[in-house]
Amino acid sequence: MSITTAPEAVRPATEASVAAMPATIAELRALLEPRLATLVDVAADLHAHPEIRFTEVHAAARLTAELELAGFAVDRGFAGLDTAFVGRWSTPGAGDDAPTIAIFCEYDALEEIGHACGHNVIAAAGLGAGILVKDALEASPVPAHLVVIGSPGEEGAAGKVPMIDGGVLEGVDLAIMVHPSGSDAVRGSSLSRVALDVDFHGKAAHAAGAPELGRNALDGATLSLTAIGLLRQQMTDDVRIHAIITNGGQAPNIIPERASLRIFVRAGDRDHLLSDVVPRVRACFDGAALATGTTVEIAENTPPYFSLRSNATLVDVAESAYAVLGRELEPNPTLAGSTDMGNVSHVVPSIHPMICLAPGVAAHTREFAAAAGDTALATPAIADGALVLAATALAAFRDPAVVADAQETFEG
Repeated sequence: MSITTAPEAVRPATEASVAAMPATIAELRALLEPRLATLVDVAADLHAHPEIRFTEVHAAARLTAELELAGFAVDRGFAGLDTAFVGRWSTPGAGDDAPTIAIFCEYDALEEIGHACGHNVIAAAGLGAGILVKDALEASPVPAHLVVIGSPGEEGAAGKVPMIDGGVLEGVDLAIMVHPSGSDAVRGSSLSRVALDVDFHGKAAHAAGAPELGRNALDGATLSLTAIGLLRQQMTDDVRIHAIITNGGQAPNIIPERASLRIFVRAGDRDHLLSDVVPRVRACFDGAALATGTTVEIAENTPPYFSLRSNATLVDVAESAYAVLGRELEPNPTLAGSTDMGNVSHVVPSIHPMICLAPGVAAHTREFAAAAGDTALATPAIADGALVLAATALAAFRDPAVVADAQETFEG
């Protein structure tokens, strides 16, 4: 059930910004009008050229070109990632004590079904927010450092993690982004996630002529999935475990000497996931190998995703922007999916609100991919997403109390 938004209890530090939100949105709407057609074209361009993790050459080129055209200094290939970038702009004379706010853009697609998570909309909204904030600060300057970060490989590769390790958040006070969804939400979280690549090794033999000489790697994989299915009964409700078999053997008449799985293990709490859930899942593989006379190798080839921690202060400000835009918010969003923006939120105060693209349509489906490419649906999501982010950033730049309170309420 949705309710019309108005923050129930606004924090004192955000009262002024919340009160000013109607005027801030009106100011930004006027700046958005001449920019919107370009932002919609960016989203359509990326939708027409879907690129999976770390291959987003076209998307990165288009976004960096637009940032440079708007006056940002752009650093390409950040942290050794060819399709990562960082765009920077500051008001004249802004010193080291001026606040620094980062706006994240994502732009990778999913295998087979393209932009079924709407990252083309994320990219356009994030780009738009950065440009709108710059336009507003040029008209009415306050000390500010603005950073637009292009983070590739969010889908399955945690591309923000090597960027964090490379220092992209050094000196950043706040980080924000917006994600399309089937509903509007600000104060939600996400699931922490560990990805495991599992290889069972056995011994090949003729499946009909001498099966007793073989050791069946596929049996090890199958038994491990059965064990995990039973394990689910003893897990907390937030735990999600899902797997695919990526290699099931070579031929039906050969005892499989190798079988492989890729498995995602998720839970709401990072520490619970890492200390309890993952070790128990690993034990299912070890036990299956022992039972089938095979061996098993388990690798974590992707950094863990941490659960999102939405900063209370930034939530207040963003919710007031949604209210001015007339959008209805889910009051108690459920845990869903995983995002490497969660890792960012463990380093600096952050928000990752959802903007409704197509009501009730779930992400990671062909229907959502179609919605992300439908201009009539994408345009309001891009426009309002850009306005929410820009209004939140402007509130923090213009009122030092917002930044200070966000730091005070930060849970690292």
